[in-house]
Amino acid sequence: MLDAGAVHVPGNTAPFAKAVFAIVGGAIAFASPSPAAEAVAEVGPVAPSVVLPTAATAAGVPLPSPPDKPADRGSARGGWYIGGHAGYARGKANTALSDSAPPSLTSSPGSLYGGALVGYAVRLRSRLLLGLEADVSFPSFLDDDDLISSRTTSAGNLSERLDLLGRARGRLGYAFDRWLIYGAGGFAWSLGRFIQSPGATQTQDESLHFRPGWTVGAGVEFAFSPRWAARFEYVYDRLETARATFASGASTESTMALHGVRLALNWQIYAQDADARRIESITTSGGDRRNWSIHGQFTYVEQGYFGFHSPYEGANSLSGASQVRNTASATVFLGRRLWSGGEIYFNPELMQGFGLNDVHGVAAFPNGEAQKSSFRYPRFNAARLFLTQSFGLGGEKEVIEDGPNQLAGERSISRITVTVGKFAVLDYFLVNRYAGEPRTAFLNWNAYGGGSYDWTMDRLSWTWGGLVELNQRRWALRAGYFLLPDVSNSNHFDTHIPERGQYTAELELRYAPFARPGKLLLFGWLSHGNMGSYSDALAEPPATPGYPDITLIRRTRDNYGFVASAEQAISADLGVFSRASWSPGHVEIMGWTDCDESLSVGGALKGTYWRRPNDTIGVAGVAEGLSAISRQYFAAGGMGILIGDGKLNYRPEIVIETYYALSPVKWAVLSLDYQLVVDPGYNADRGPVSIFSGRIHTAF
Repeated sequence: MLDAGAVHVPGNTAPFAKAVFAIVGGAIAFASPSPAAEAVAEVGPVAPSVVLPTAATAAGVPLPSPPDKPADRGSARGGWYIGGHAGYARGKANTALSDSAPPSLTSSPGSLYGGALVGYAVRLRSRLLLGLEADVSFPSFLDDDDLISSRTTSAGNLSERLDLLGRARGRLGYAFDRWLIYGAGGFAWSLGRFIQSPGATQTQDESLHFRPGWTVGAGVEFAFSPRWAARFEYVYDRLETARATFASGASTESTMALHGVRLALNWQIYAQDADARRIESITTSGGDRRNWSIHGQFTYVEQGYFGFHSPYEGANSLSGASQVRNTASATVFLGRRLWSGGEIYFNPELMQGFGLNDVHGVAAFPNGEAQKSSFRYPRFNAARLFLTQSFGLGGEKEVIEDGPNQLAGERSISRITVTVGKFAVLDYFLVNRYAGEPRTAFLNWNAYGGGSYDWTMDRLSWTWGGLVELNQRRWALRAGYFLLPDVSNSNHFDTHIPERGQYTAELELRYAPFARPGKLLLFGWLSHGNMGSYSDALAEPPATPGYPDITLIRRTRDNYGFVASAEQAISADLGVFSRASWSPGHVEIMGWTDCDESLSVGGALKGTYWRRPNDTIGVAGVAEGLSAISRQYFAAGGMGILIGDGKLNYRPEIVIETYYALSPVKWAVLSLDYQLVVDPGYNADRGPVSIFSGRIHTAF
């Protein structure tokens, strides 16, 4: 999952979109590796801490200063830089339609958006800055955030959607030590689609269009380290006329203007003049650099299979015909220490692609980077935005290394931590050292996920909520409350707080037999929300359209379950894990996958024996099943989030997965993955199917 999060790239990805992700991946690869990145190929995560005696006085682990570069390569504000941005835009679109009354339509599209940028600047002795910059922005992943206009005509619905917006701008500014004030302007352009549904030739007819225009803006930038700068700016984009004529004879044209505000973060490839050294002196002497954490990742997964036995297929069946799909994600992990024990984190993310069969047909789905939304072009998501506060209870301290969503510093081992905001539940619960990160380890959902735990989430793995953790040396206790989707598999949340939602609790027991670390997790959950019942759906009259239609009998109901998870280091290179889960299986799943009981077991071995200590090989098996009533529901033709063949010859679904993760350099992992899925969708009439994957992961 995409840091737990999710991202997708289809097999027919547009060349331009692939180029965007290639630029992002290259930018990450260009950056210097961090201690966390150096360990991405190891079995398990970076060691989180080193225990210090109570008398230790270190406030944290200072980050090393960047090495010197030749003085003529750039300056604190000169030279090449790359970065990303996130913001909000709203505007006005005027659309004319040939087959509508009235013939014109004015709409006010608005969306969160994010993207990438690259630029070059020259700073003169007069402190004037001259520069050129190019950027590309993508709308939010929510269902209609790319919608410009929609209108019903005599021939059906005609809509326009925005896929991406680009700019090529000149910048002129004036620098005051670490501050820069600037204006910008230049060429703007967009790619979008006019869509007529139903179409004259197919379900919907599309007409792609390129729309030129111009852009102006102004902003202020602050260099908080020799290489990093943050900016806030206003941008106005004016896009000219785009036209389309469909096979039905209907025609349309539109113009659009957008007002936007955005935050951007830039990383300079070189930063070496006297001003850069002055900035470095200010930030290091004040200790401010230790209060920031900036990391990033890019992951690309190519996955496919050959044709397999499939005598019949339903709406949610894995197609028996061979197919190849791909997904991609790019994430930035930003962290800032606000005060003693208080930290805030933000993870903007771009995602693109499609899972196999649009993420249907296998309950233990084979790609943890492919969640349940599919994107032809990159889409933006504010994946995580949360605040955490730790209260030390005295005693021994531990030093924390800098890493993604982890600030370098010192904290008490005995502590209470409160976390609130948007994140993934599995960021804090059911954490497993050997099977918890689909970007570098096992790809299968139920090899790294919670099996029958109905993990509450939007369609990309994230939710809003909070948790409290009491940590001690040998154990920890966690309890949390999280929002549920308003209906199954939805991007919208039920905000009846706290009467509806999901409640979680976990006890973690740590032990070290023969000086080898291990832990046991005992986890329980209760969901109270708007759900349909399998038995009530089966009780509908058989003549009901779509029988059994679980959406017709939704009301406030409960669901619950339990998970036991264990992990154990056998040696310095070998670790094993196992996870068992159960839920009663009486109601529909709200967020995760159609599963009522599961058992997984596996292990991971580092390559020290064959002189590849940074490589890892993993093997795991997953077996899962359905409750008796859910079997009847699916056998009668019921549909779930991921499965539904129209009928069911029930047999437990079994998955065997193995991967080899090669780490040729410290900041990159290249993986080959194989999964054998027996009885996909719990159907003995289907499969087995062999799924092959290649994965590229880079991090800084």
